[in-house]
Amino acid sequence: MITIGIRAAPSVVTFAVYDFAKKEVVNVEQIRIPAAFSIPDRLKYLRSNLLDVLREFKIEKAGVRVTEPFARNPSVERIQIEGVIQEAFASSELKAYYVGQISSISARVGIERNEFKPLVEGKTSYGVENWKGMSQEEREAILCAMGAVNV
Repeated sequence: MITIGIRAAPSVVTFAVYDFAKKEVVNVEQIRIPAAFSIPDRLKYLRSNLLDVLREFKIEKAGVRVTEPFARNPSVERIQIEGVIQEAFASSELKAYYVGQISSISARVGIERNEFKPLVEGKTSYGVENWKGMSQEEREAILCAMGAVNV
């Protein structure tokens, strides 16, 4: 089974593709959203590219890391992007997907909630090649992809 995990930011979306059968991360990449585009065109660009990624890798299940409900400074742009990602998932051939915050991603991956942040910050390892050399967004996307197996 091939899964994808996504972590959005206002101008870039980081995604990780995970092969459950091989227990390996197949790809970690970013979709950079052109700043010159208007907001609707930026969202359209993201949706189109994300659907291409889902088809290219033959993704079966997915997860998206969303903003925590009590975030101190929520980004409107990030929330809009997360909504478009969910719409793309719903419009795709995916068998299933989930929308995750720290607690739900942790539960799906099989770790304690308090282990999530040290993992994402690279303070602890997780058995993924080059884990400590990755960015926090890449680590969150990978954990999201691993959690998608249990959707």
